[in-house]
Amino acid sequence: MQIVSQWLRLGGVAMAVSLACAAGAAQAQINVGVIVSTTGPGASLGIPAEQSFKLWPDTLAGQKMTMIILNDGTDSNMAARNTSKLINEDKVDIIIGSSTTPNSIPVVEEAGRQGVPVITLSGGKATVMPQEGPRTWAFKLSPTEAISTRRVMDHMLKQGKKRMATIGLANSYGEGFLEVVREIAPEKGIELVAAEKYNATDQSVTAQVLKVLASKPDAVFILSSGTPGALPQIELAERGFKGLVYQTQGVANNDFLRVGGKSLEGSFMTVAPVLVADQLPDDNPTKKAGLEYLAKWDARYGAETRSLFGATAWDAMLLTEAASREALKTTKPGTPEFRKALRDAMEGMQGFVGTEGVYNMTPQDHNGVDETSQVLVTIENGDWKYVE
Repeated sequence: MQIVSQWLRLGGVAMAVSLACAAGAAQAQINVGVIVSTTGPGASLGIPAEQSFKLWPDTLAGQKMTMIILNDGTDSNMAARNTSKLINEDKVDIIIGSSTTPNSIPVVEEAGRQGVPVITLSGGKATVMPQEGPRTWAFKLSPTEAISTRRVMDHMLKQGKKRMATIGLANSYGEGFLEVVREIAPEKGIELVAAEKYNATDQSVTAQVLKVLASKPDAVFILSSGTPGALPQIELAERGFKGLVYQTQGVANNDFLRVGGKSLEGSFMTVAPVLVADQLPDDNPTKKAGLEYLAKWDARYGAETRSLFGATAWDAMLLTEAASREALKTTKPGTPEFRKALRDAMEGMQGFVGTEGVYNMTPQDHNGVDETSQVLVTIENGDWKYVE
C-alpha cells in the first residue's frame, strides 16, 4: 500500500511525505482518501485514527491500494480543500473522514455533490441526516446521540437522580446532543435544569460551571469531544461537585485520561464496546472483532495507548473492504460506476459485525447500529472499567 500523509505547519504550509512506496499500481488499484485531524483541538481523535489506517495491509478486497492521508488541522475550511484535492487531483474512489462533526460536514457536502462516497469518523448525526442530497453518499459508524443519551438517562434513573445539567461544545456536535437531550428528557421524567456552552479553544469554563452548580443538578452531562471535554470536568471537580458526571464517547482516548487526571475518577461515559472488549461478556456480538483489532493495535502501539477513535477508523476500512468486494463484481475502480457501486453496497449492508457495533444499513439509515453499539464504562484508577 502506498500511503501519503500531509501535515500542516504552523504557517499553514502543507508538506506531503511518502511514507511507503509501492511498485507500479495495477489498473484495478483502489484509491482511498483519508482526512483526519492530527493537529488542533481534534488531534486526540485524528492521531489514533491515522495510526489504525497504517495497520492496514497493502491490499483492499484483493486489489492494490493507495491511501492518501491528509490533515485538516481541525479546520473546516481545510477539510473542504482537502476533499476537493482528493477528488479532483488524486481521483479517490472513497473518502474516510473527518475526525470531528464540524469538519465532516463540508467533506460530506463536497464529496456528495461529486458522487464520491464518504465514511465519516465523527459522531454527529448532522453528517448523515437528513438522508437527502449529498448526505445520501455519506455513512456514519458512531451511534446516534439518542442511543448514548438514553443509556445515560437510564443509568441516572437507576441511581434515583432526575435533575440534569449539560455543558456542551458550541458546535454541531454539542448542539446535536443537546437537541436530543431536550427531546428525551421529558419522556424519561428527567428535568433539564441548565444547558451551558463553550468553545473547543476556550481556556476556562468557570462562568458556565458556576451557572450549572447554581441550578443544583443531580448529574452533569458533558457534550464534548477530544481533550476539550476534560475542561468542564476539571472545573466541576475543583468546585467540589459531588453529583454524577457523564461524558459522550467523543472523549474516549488516553489523551483525555491524561489531561483530566484524577478529576475524572468515578465519572461515566457511554462508549463503543471495543474500548473494553477484553472485559465484555462472551455473548456480546462485537467481542471477537474487538479483540482481534486490539491484538493488532497492542502489538504495534501498546495496550496503554488504546483509543476508541482508532477502532472507528478500523471499522471504516472493514466496511470499505466489504463494499469493494461487492462493487468489484460489476465494475472497476477509478470510475463513477465503481463509486456508485461502493455507495450502494454500503447502503445494503446487513448484519455486518465491526469492532464498534453490528451494522444494518438501509436507504433511510446510513448509521445502522442499535443499542449494542454502546456500553457504559466508568473511569477507575485512570482506566476504563466496564459497568453495563
